[in-house]
Amino acid sequence: MWAEISPPGGVICPPASNVSARRREWENHEMSSLPTIAVTGSTGGLGRLVAANLAEANIQQRLLVRNPAKAPEFPGSVVLPFSYLDRAASTEALDGVDVLFMVSGSESVDRVDQHRAFIDSAKTAGVGHIVYTSFFGASPTSTFTLGRDHDATERYIESTGIPHTFLRDNLYIDFMDALVGEDGVIRGPAADGRVAAVAREDIARVASTVIQDPGSHRDATYLLTGSEALTLDEVAKILSAHRPTPVTFHNETLDEAYASRARYGAPDWQNDAWVSTYTSIAAGEMAELSDDVKRITGRTPITLDQFLSQ
Repeated sequence: MWAEISPPGGVICPPASNVSARRREWENHEMSSLPTIAVTGSTGGLGRLVAANLAEANIQQRLLVRNPAKAPEFPGSVVLPFSYLDRAASTEALDGVDVLFMVSGSESVDRVDQHRAFIDSAKTAGVGHIVYTSFFGASPTSTFTLGRDHDATERYIESTGIPHTFLRDNLYIDFMDALVGEDGVIRGPAADGRVAAVAREDIARVASTVIQDPGSHRDATYLLTGSEALTLDEVAKILSAHRPTPVTFHNETLDEAYASRARYGAPDWQNDAWVSTYTSIAAGEMAELSDDVKRITGRTPITLDQFLSQ
């Protein structure tokens, strides 16, 4: 049932009483003295890695989060509450920001509306550059239905005139293991299509590199993939080598795919997203390999076997 995994965004901003001591400390300063780099999604997997990489490089940053109590602690960071739909909170949090790392919002029927509201806030606040986590093959006609959301978001960012960088991530290597059902079977209509899955840590390295030198990546679109394109049958074999019991792949028909997911009681748009994750693989839309990760970071992207061995 897995489709796209991305940190959530676009919920009601927490009350002021929940704001961390770090923000209260920074509130004693003028907004102009706040860090000029802002990172969303730091309570999630990818955003946290990006924030950690920036902190390791001694880069001060604003961590924009829905729940300040869950924010990671990094030297020189300031935590600011916001939500994609809260224009006032977002505009205030983004005031004086030169570079914004924008993680795509959680899967929802109104995700594009959430993104547009936040981008409008960025425009109002005068953000200088947006680094947006898009999706591989984002297009109005993407087989993967949520890829269409990303295309709409890219187009909206372009319409604002804000300099930007789009990171079009393939499926995450990190979640290949999550495709396996309780019976040890990966089920989905992917046929013998291939997926060039990429590790979040490789995406985070690209993002932190771009954030530190946005001018060199102005209005660029990068395809972020791993170093190999695997069928799900090959994925199953690699997973089997790291599990006590074997993993197999069953190529479902479309009818089987929808029937096997019906028990979750999800809305139609969500079922379409889950199933189209696999049909996009079958259509060959996830197979292209790119050297963008290595070209930008100088490091070869890790393989599924390497990821599982770490």
